[in-house]
Amino acid sequence: MSEMQHPYLMFLGDVGDQLGAKTAKGIVDWRPEWCLGQLRLDGCKADLGINDMTIEDAIQQGAKTMVIGIVNSGGFLPEHWIEKITDAMKAGMDIASGLHIRLADVPEIKDAAEKYGRALFDVRHPTGDIPTGKGLPRSGKRLLAVGTDCSVGKMYTALAVEKEMKTRGMKADFCATGQTGIFIAGTGISIDAVVADFISGAVEILSPANDEDHWDIVEGQGSLFHPSFAGVSLGLLHGAQADALVLCHEPTRTHMRGIPEYALPDLQECMDLNLTTARLTNKNAKFVGISVNTSGLSVEEGDAYLAQLEEKYGLPAVDAYRTGVAKIVDQLK
Repeated sequence: MSEMQHPYLMFLGDVGDQLGAKTAKGIVDWRPEWCLGQLRLDGCKADLGINDMTIEDAIQQGAKTMVIGIVNSGGFLPEHWIEKITDAMKAGMDIASGLHIRLADVPEIKDAAEKYGRALFDVRHPTGDIPTGKGLPRSGKRLLAVGTDCSVGKMYTALAVEKEMKTRGMKADFCATGQTGIFIAGTGISIDAVVADFISGAVEILSPANDEDHWDIVEGQGSLFHPSFAGVSLGLLHGAQADALVLCHEPTRTHMRGIPEYALPDLQECMDLNLTTARLTNKNAKFVGISVNTSGLSVEEGDAYLAQLEEKYGLPAVDAYRTGVAKIVDQLK
């Protein structure tokens, strides 16, 4: 990642909703100084709140890399995007992607990169050997964000906790486990691209033994209750050996993202199962807070909901983006 140059032009294609651009939105929210503008195709339903630009505009303003800032089920690259991607390389930009498909596996993109001398960055694909997890005790402390569903704010919560800890002078590092986090942190392993047997080992690499007062803040993925992604969530729980868990939730959803047949779990049920699985590798794992994405509620509704959760579960409840996570960090020593 150290070779990837910014500023960025964020490419959104023609994604159908705001969540489809969550990679790009995360980069804009946490590294706004790196993001010059967005390139959207006709029919795009996402908006990052930054300037719309053409490839020519971006080049004139100094863009170095076009980031394909979208997520989709299966991580495929729509064929009708290829022309814009090759145009960007012809104009002078490198290309970075967090999709499952490798950029060089698309013949037109590979040929254009070779023709114009451009670099291709596939941040979702880990390099190097990863061992199986061992589950052995290690020094240092770790916090893991877990969720009732995917795309409920686990990365935002982890980044906010790291930021709050560092503001207080605590030793803390954000451990990126997804493509957006890697773009933001500059390092990490995209766990959903790791072969299943090695998921817990990858998390052990990301959060190795450290000083006793050092916290690794591990970005969560998926949900134990999501039939598509539960395997990744389980591997994260075992590999992180988390001392502290934070439950992340979006209260306006009526079903798991992408699967209408599955309702969201009850929060207590979700915490109980996460604790049961986490305690395989850390008998002392516990929840230290609940982080809620209240963007679908009014401020008054959101505040009331957080207060209800605190009373019901006896844990600090926050909106990591709107209210901050100070009350959760207060629980950590």
